[in-house]
Amino acid sequence: MRYFIVAGERSGDLHGANLIREITKQDPQAEIVGWGGDLMGSAGARILKDYRDLTVMGFWEVFKTFWTLRSLLKECQRDIREFAPQVLVLIDFGGFNLRLATYARNFKIKTCYYIAPKLWAWRPQRISRIRRSVDKMLVILPFEKDFYQGLKYEVTYVGNPVMEALSAYEWNDTLLHVLKRHKSIAFLPGSREQEIRQAIPVVQKISTVFDDYQILVSGVSNVDKSIYEPLRNLGNISLVFDKAYELIQSAEAAVVTSGTATLETALIGKPQVVVYKTSWLTYLIARRMIRVPHISLVNLIAGKEVVRELIQGDYNAVNVASELETLLSDVASKKRISEGYSEIRSILGETNASEKAARHIIDLGRS
Repeated sequence: MRYFIVAGERSGDLHGANLIREITKQDPQAEIVGWGGDLMGSAGARILKDYRDLTVMGFWEVFKTFWTLRSLLKECQRDIREFAPQVLVLIDFGGFNLRLATYARNFKIKTCYYIAPKLWAWRPQRISRIRRSVDKMLVILPFEKDFYQGLKYEVTYVGNPVMEALSAYEWNDTLLHVLKRHKSIAFLPGSREQEIRQAIPVVQKISTVFDDYQILVSGVSNVDKSIYEPLRNLGNISLVFDKAYELIQSAEAAVVTSGTATLETALIGKPQVVVYKTSWLTYLIARRMIRVPHISLVNLIAGKEVVRELIQGDYNAVNVASELETLLSDVASKKRISEGYSEIRSILGETNASEKAARHIIDLGRS
């Protein structure tokens, strides 16, 4: 069968790659093309557009690039029409991908959504579009099943692919050995330029407060590396690219930008403080629309505050340093966080999300 897969973000590229491997294992004749990244390409897909051309965050940021995104949407629609897949697989990236689902319905292409749009956080009215255009919804957060059931839309929980990615990960033992020579703090500034720019001055100040620690900054190669220039050649700051798991594992505690990395840090078992800042316009709009009490996956899955979240104005060097002091020295806090992480592992369950998702996708294409 023919499959067209669209992932618009770095984490989607990772989970898309694992999904592609499972699809080709279960359907050896599979022909897979899509929009994604290097990981999906190395897994066997023919990539027509790199996801880095799509990554835009925030209401104001989307508005500024409206015509560019509109052009990209039309380009992706054309690619789908020309390839004519049996199944269109959409990974997260709701604003863009839901439009593709509507388009595919016009050509009677079966549509499977893997890693659902976050309707539980905002814009639940999009459920009407999902009902009209998505044939199968595969969710990766346990509470999403009950949420969608409340909206009278049936979804399937397949497990969380982060569990799977970690269990299959091949650790760089040499790097781990080098990193563990000194006590350290991991700083994960995110995978988008605006997130990294917000983090840089905080990293610089934290490095002076904790001058007896190595500050391990997780760089990503999907952005222009010159953005990290202010962090180079600073005494106790080490910039390491595309090895976030090793940095987290080596550290005493971590500062993590909200996203998939918060769950990865929890599953590795390191205490963390979650941070996030966006433009003030985006923040003011989001604050009126967001329907959940937490933003980190850790707290959302647990249904309570397991880790501290420093959002917008609270995200500054003074507050981050204060929380790090607690994480590094307060035994009771570390014990509470560890117990919360154990609950999360239990809630998430099995580790074969991609295998299950692939089976559902193939069955949909054959139906």
